Amino acid sequence: MARSQTTRRMVRPARADPEPLLPEKVTLTRERETLLITLYAKGEESRLRDSLLNDRFAASAVRRIDYDFGRLGVSRDDMIALAMRAHMIDGWTSDFIMRNPDATVLHLGCGLDSRVFRIDPPAGVRWFDLDYPEVVALRRRLYPERQGYTLIGSSVTEPGWLDDVPAGRPTMIVAEGLLMYLRPDAVPRLIKRLVGHFGHGELVFDAFSPFGLWLVSHHRSVRATGARLLWSIDEPRELEDRIPGVKLRNDLTAYDPRGYDPAQIARMSWPARLTVLFLSAFPPLGRMGRLLRYQF
Repeated sequence: MARSQTTRRMVRPARADPEPLLPEKVTLTRERETLLITLYAKGEESRLRDSLLNDRFAASAVRRIDYDFGRLGVSRDDMIALAMRAHMIDGWTSDFIMRNPDATVLHLGCGLDSRVFRIDPPAGVRWFDLDYPEVVALRRRLYPERQGYTLIGSSVTEPGWLDDVPAGRPTMIVAEGLLMYLRPDAVPRLIKRLVGHFGHGELVFDAFSPFGLWLVSHHRSVRATGARLLWSIDEPRELEDRIPGVKLRNDLTAYDPRGYDPAQIARMSWPARLTVLFLSAFPPLGRMGRLLRYQF
């Protein structure tokens, strides 16, 4: 009689689901808290069907942070406007890297911006993001590490941190949403230090005229944080006179058609589009806000 055979089936233990990431509690205040305005704007714009940035890192960070973003009052028009500004700076940074594949990129007051991931620079580029130590600690919990990428925890006005960024390469310096929060005397002093340290490269930042600074200070999002805006500039070429070796390369006013895609403005609400038309018709008003690019 043939032996009966029993077939044994190996049962693998069920794999445990990965632990869900805990929400990140944020207790930033005043100027530090303003970084949540730009993060939320970029993250939420990236969730729109017609997104310009498509920034999945920012969108994910917004979902991870335990914070009442509703108190900031960021509108859809704000999201689109800040995404347009970021996209323009991304383009200038990518252009610099394309011309200088061995570049250094220094992002001052980086906040929770994920520009390094949006641009995804090649391996030959060294990228440094700088912000307050508590902001850098939060970044480490929200974003992954990557090769060639270094975080520096320091106030931008402290003198010692610059020693941690090697010179000797063409350098792109980005200061988005930063300089207006510094004391007026600190801005030219900072730029002088940067130019003297690196010697060759480009500097990009956004700025307001005195009237533009007053208007932005009264924006609902800024008022919600209690931040104080201090530095403004009326004539961008005055930096050429104050800082040897610095030369203005691009001066884009608010929604300047020379740089901004009209199709992006068309995404805005009709009151916002009327405001853009009004600013375009009266150039002095358009110069309230600028995006500036210098070479040194």
